[in-house]
Amino acid sequence: MELDLPADIGSAEFEALRAAEARRATELASEGFLVRLWRPPAGGWRNIGLWRAADEAELQHALSSLPLWPWITATVTALNPHGNDPLARP
Repeated sequence: MELDLPADIGSAEFEALRAAEARRATELASEGFLVRLWRPPAGGWRNIGLWRAADEAELQHALSSLPLWPWITATVTALNPHGNDPLARP
């Protein structure tokens, strides 16, 4: 996910959006949608997230609830279980 805000958003509005984004991310994590979140070393307003959803529609609903979503470009890659996943072993 990469954030690209328009230049006319003021710093106060941006800080309010960031705070709202953090609150919503916490809610999505507690609901089981947002599993992990990383920031690549190159920095900037980019992140890599691991999300869980029953289907594409449910994921879209969760992502679009983020306050910064209108300015986010996201690439979604669906994942399938792997037979050698150490956490899936009994």
